[in-house]
Amino acid sequence: MAENYDVIIIGSGPGGYVTAVRSAQLGFKTAIVEREHLGGICLNWGCIPTKALLRSAEIKHYADHPGAYGLKIDGTVSADTAAVVDRSRKVSLRLNGGVGFLMKKNKVDVIWGEAKLGKAGEVIVGKTAKKPMEPQPPVPKGTKGEGTYTAKHIIVATGARPRVLPGIEPDGKLIWTYFEAMVPQEMPKSLVVVGSGAIGIEFAHFYRTMGAEVTVVEVLPQIMPAEDAEVSKFAQKQFEKQGMKFLLEAKVTKVDKGANSITAHIEKKDGAVEKITADRLISAVGVQGNIENLGLETLGVRTDRGCIAVDGYGRTNVPGIYAIGDVAGPPMLAHKAEHEGVICIEKIANFPGVHALEKLKVPGCTYCSPQVASVGLTEAKAKETGYDIRVGRFQFGANGKAIALGEDQGFIKTIFDKKTGQLLGAHMVGAEVTELIQGFVLAMNLETTEEELMHTVFPHPTLSEMMKESVLDAYGRALNA
Repeated sequence: MAENYDVIIIGSGPGGYVTAVRSAQLGFKTAIVEREHLGGICLNWGCIPTKALLRSAEIKHYADHPGAYGLKIDGTVSADTAAVVDRSRKVSLRLNGGVGFLMKKNKVDVIWGEAKLGKAGEVIVGKTAKKPMEPQPPVPKGTKGEGTYTAKHIIVATGARPRVLPGIEPDGKLIWTYFEAMVPQEMPKSLVVVGSGAIGIEFAHFYRTMGAEVTVVEVLPQIMPAEDAEVSKFAQKQFEKQGMKFLLEAKVTKVDKGANSITAHIEKKDGAVEKITADRLISAVGVQGNIENLGLETLGVRTDRGCIAVDGYGRTNVPGIYAIGDVAGPPMLAHKAEHEGVICIEKIANFPGVHALEKLKVPGCTYCSPQVASVGLTEAKAKETGYDIRVGRFQFGANGKAIALGEDQGFIKTIFDKKTGQLLGAHMVGAEVTELIQGFVLAMNLETTEEELMHTVFPHPTLSEMMKESVLDAYGRALNA
């Protein structure tokens, strides 16, 4: 006889495990199905371990330039590749165990295996077909496995995987996805990165800081295409100063493989083809939802452009089936998945005050140097939408804390509706902006006006003062510029 639950969640990434915790808090008997590792891609192969790698790169950068801070380091600084990777993996392992603790603490059953939807309200869990890329922690005693389970509500949170383009199919040796790029056995001396979104730029920055020659190929006219054009242009100049090379409006049409190198054939806008030989190539052209082999077709669950189609509450066209996170479409971000999952389960529970996710208020962050962060409309999009706007800017070079830190390159840009004072968008490039952006996210969520932001007291000396100055500048009232 199948064991019955109120809620079964398929996938234990950030969206899945957070939804499971909230489900248990709301009194539902809850289970989560995982085929490989608790925490999903973000915790094990994405958000968290990449930040550990980038932290190592940051420390190396400071050690390479001690004179900028009045210090002297005798001898050269070199990277121990194995130790850098090992630290990153240990960070992930620690957090992996933390998710297991949360499941136990909240009395969420963990079911190990590969899930597939059966008839209505049924989840069939079979043996995992996917082989983990590295040894996993032992499965805790008492957890469940293969079998048939039932639930009134089934939430699909299976995440996404790297998108593959014809001609540059990853082979795990010479052509990498972010999986292989995260665990190099040795540091390549040269690298081609295809795609300049957050994943591509973060790896380009990491490997360049570690000493590799890096060329980034982007099919669109600007790097980080989702960002405000002014921010992207500034960031590109900073990256070029670090030694990165960029080929825009270009695409890789073919890759020749050698014994331990690749030659990328890159077609430019004018049709000319440039060949670049490098040790490795990273394919970072986005991700696609994991919708295959779930039984969606059998139940008639509608999909759209490789993702599961949902409404603002995670509901599919089939009653009792829901989807959240990357598998439910963009923006494919961990924090969006978490919030989406909470909305979904609270709507199921008829929790008061639940409203659909406003995707325009979901911030985006890229953890390179300089960091990039944004929320809301870009300047171009605001104009295209029909707004009459005010734009404010404030430079890092005019901020005391930034100068004291030796981080005086960057700026903060704010965009307001001239008629109402509504904050339409905020865009930042510079040190620690991924930590600052939440201030503008909060302001947008509370529908704060420019007047309220102007009358908010920011501490001095801090980088956050630039946020207020940018608002003041939009209205011709900047005090320190």
